[in-house]
Formats: sequence, C-alpha cells, structure tokens
Amino acid sequence: MENKFLELNVSEDIINALNDVEIYEPSEIQAKAIGPMVEGLDVIGQAQTGTGKTFAYGIPLVMKADPKSNSVEALVLCPTRELGLQVSQELTKLLKYKKGVRIVTVYGGESYQIQIKALKNKPQIVVGTPGRIIDLMDRGLLKFQNVKTLVLDEADEMLNMGFKEDLETILKECPAERQTALFSATMPEFIKKVAKSYQHDPVHIVIKKKTLTVENIEQVAYMCKRESKKDLLIRILDFYDFKNCIVFANTKSMVDELALELNKLGYKVDGLHGDLKQNVRDRVMAQFKNGMTKILVATDVAARGIDVEGLEGIINFDLPQELEIYVHRIGRTGRAGQSGVSISMLTPFERRRLKDIEHYTKGEINIREIPTVEEIKEKMSGRQLERIIEEVNLHRPVKENAMILGKLAKLDLDPTELVNALINMSQAKSKVYNNIQVVSTRVREDKPLRVSKQKNKPQAKSFIYAHLNIGKKELLRPQALLQLMEKTAGVRKSNVGDIVIRKSGTNIEITQEAYSYLKKLNGFKYQGTRIAVSKTNSLD
Repeated sequence: MENKFLELNVSEDIINALNDVEIYEPSEIQAKAIGPMVEGLDVIGQAQTGTGKTFAYGIPLVMKADPKSNSVEALVLCPTRELGLQVSQELTKLLKYKKGVRIVTVYGGESYQIQIKALKNKPQIVVGTPGRIIDLMDRGLLKFQNVKTLVLDEADEMLNMGFKEDLETILKECPAERQTALFSATMPEFIKKVAKSYQHDPVHIVIKKKTLTVENIEQVAYMCKRESKKDLLIRILDFYDFKNCIVFANTKSMVDELALELNKLGYKVDGLHGDLKQNVRDRVMAQFKNGMTKILVATDVAARGIDVEGLEGIINFDLPQELEIYVHRIGRTGRAGQSGVSISMLTPFERRRLKDIEHYTKGEINIREIPTVEEIKEKMSGRQLERIIEEVNLHRPVKENAMILGKLAKLDLDPTELVNALINMSQAKSKVYNNIQVVSTRVREDKPLRVSKQKNKPQAKSFIYAHLNIGKKELLRPQALLQLMEKTAGVRKSNVGDIVIRKSGTNIEITQEAYSYLKKLNGFKYQGTRIAVSKTNSLD
C-alpha cells in the first residue's frame, strides 16, 4: 500500500516508521500543517484532541532534528504529565529509523534526579509541562538559546490549569527568531495574545467537526487499571455474548496476543492485521462473515472495508488516537436501522478522552460498573433457558434420538433430575474470573479536586488544616497553587500535604511553621480574587 505521506514530501525514514505502525494516510490537520511546519512557518492549529495533531507537528520536528546537535532544538509544552508522555511515545515511533535524535520528557511528580540524568544525554527534543520546565530552567539545567521550534500543545488547557505566567516566562526565554506552533481546541483571549505577540504571520488551520450519526448505537464504557484490561475483556465477552463482534487493538502485537489468549480459553476468535498474507486475510474474513468465527480482533488498517451484516458489537480494547477513527469503528454496527453496542475499555488516564469523544460525536457514553461474576452467570443461565425453549419450539423429529429416549423412559428417572443433568452436560466448564483492579465511576457535581502528596509527606511533622477562599472558579490547579505558595509566601512543597480544591475554596494540609508563611498570601490577588487565609478543622 502506497503511503500518502509521500505527497507531503515526508522523508523516507519517517515513511518507513509510519508504515510500521500502519499509518498510510494523513489526517486533515496533518495534511494541512506538515508542509508549513517543514518550511519553518509559524502555525496555529485549531483542532480537537484526537485529530492527529501530534504527528502534524511531530513529523516536521523529527525531520528537522539534527542528530549531531548537542543542544535543545525543539521544545514541546503540554498541560499534563499524561499528554507529555503520550507525545513522547508518538515521537519515539517516528525516530525508529532516524538514529542519533534523543527525546527527554520532564514533568512534575517524578524524581528530579531521573530527569537530570536524562538531560545529560543532551536531547535535541524536550517535551514537558510548564511547571517542571520552569524549575529546571531556574536550576540552570535547561537552556533554550538554540531552540528553533517551540510547540504549545493544548494551549487552552494550559491556560485553564493556571500556567499563564509560566507560558510567558518560557516564551520569553526562547530566541525571538524561532518557529512557534500553537495547537488549541479553542482560542481564548490570552491565546490570541500569545499568537499576536510571539508569532509572525502564522498559518491558521481550522479543522471543522464533521456531522456524525450514531443514533442507533448504544455507547458504553468500563474503567479499570491497565493491568486488568484482558480480564475485563473476558467478562465483557461473556456478559454480552455477542453473536459476532470486532475487538479493536492499536497494535499488531496486541492483536496477536489477544487472539492467542482468547483461543486458549475456548472462544471462536481470529486476528487480523497488516502483516498477514492476503490469502490468510481472505480466509479470516470469510470465516467471520459466515459465523464460524464469532470474535475478530483487528487493527484499524486491517479492518478497513469490513462490512458484516448484523454486526452486534464493537469493543475498543484500545481507544483510537483519532476521534474520526472512533466513529469509523463504531459505525460498523447499528446499520440498516438495526441497533448495535459500542464498548470502550478505559484506564483512569483516559477518562478525559471519553469527554472529547462525547463532545465530538454529540452522543452520551455511559460509564458502567464492571459485571460481577454473579451477574455474568445469571446472564448465561438466562441465555441457556432461551436456547432450550427455542429448541423445544422447533419440534424437531425424534427419530434420531428414539433409542435413547426409549431407554431413558424405562429407567423411570425423576424428570427434574434428568433435565438438570442434561443442562449440566450442555454447560461449558465453570470459568474462574480473575479479580479486576477497578476505578470508581461515581461522579459528583462540583466534585472536589483532591491531590494527595502522602508519599512525600514528612512523617515526623504534624499538620494542621488551612483554608483559602480561591478554587475552581478562579481556575486554580494544584501545580499553580504550589507555585503560588512557594514564590509568593515562601512555603516549601515539602511542608504541604494533601490538597482539596472545590469550586469556591481550597483546603490544604500544612505544617504549623509553614502556615505562618502562608498567611503572607492574605490580600494577594489571584485571578481577580483577593485571597483570605484561615484555619479549618479538616480537609473535607
């Protein structure tokens, strides 16, 4: 299959890397942004999460990175640790055939020593969150005098998290003669100000949402920790017992792994991905369409063109990177007026992506409690009863079974015991379900944002509770609060315990000594609110 990124003059090493991850066609944002970025032009990319923007700026960054350089040439700013790690993982995929280019990810919550050690390798590309970037700049461990490209990924989210001052500090630290790429779902005033102040004639790219139809598809989601996903998949398969379904995974190796494990457990399953020869792919598809295989585990590229009449379910074992792909996946069920079910399996860090999908599809995705073993067995018993009644109603000829029926009649067995024995014989061997590490799905309105620093809390110190009259309405986030307390009042992070941020106020654990410093915030303005500090009885 010819890779259409060739039309964008993408280098051969990156084309090979894209082929390995089965990406052959650029998304809209990639098609429009890669050219200008390779040319060195400033870019504003207005697009939702999941539209492929990481590769839109990542491909030009990797293409232009100099393997011989010993200084930071590109800086990517992200609002969260999770996005930073995700960006680094995507960029690393592109570097498979380009040796000598190094990427380092820096973010709060991880040991400075680990990140300092990584920086000693002299990376050409640094991905990080604003707070940790500032800390490393202040320590003289990160220098940006040779930065050629600065990327602000999800700029509006960074603003929402209170990184406004940090962003301006970093922007001023980088050379004036540089390329600046700004990606944001929305364009609030501060982002417009950044574009006006720090960009030169930017190319403005707006990716409009497409009209989507998912009315006939019930969209549900289950949440668990990553290590329990395979066990959750087994419960989902048994609970729903689809006549046929497609399980989507993002990598060829995961397709092989899931197909093998499900086969061992007795499921009628097969795998489909780009490494299979055409005759094997044809066989796999034929068996799935004629019902010999009930479960097809596939990558998106391999599943292109699959059209199975009456497909009952779609299971997203991995969420796709792009929102459009999610719609393509679930659109394979619920066709021709029939109903279908789409099930997404989430880790805790993917809850936010679920909101992006809901926003994009204009549909609601219900997060459900994981089926218990008792609920699964009850469902199985109900389905077995339906099959028995269906078999009785068919009134099949008894000729083939006449001899057995005659002998059973002579034994004068109790009818209830006889039926029970036949049911037990027809049932599959009792399955043992592993425990699943679950994540709470309960959501309260105005749910407080709780950040625990218990691991770092000095056990020898006693804490008291303090209240600040600023919270979510001032867009307060934990990172911003810790920086405010440290820079303005001299409160060290080590003297702060748990933090609970609510809409109209914040409670924190703090040492008695540090509380005397915290009171310096009294009267200080934050997002237009004059701060008042007081003692309180608890965090809640």
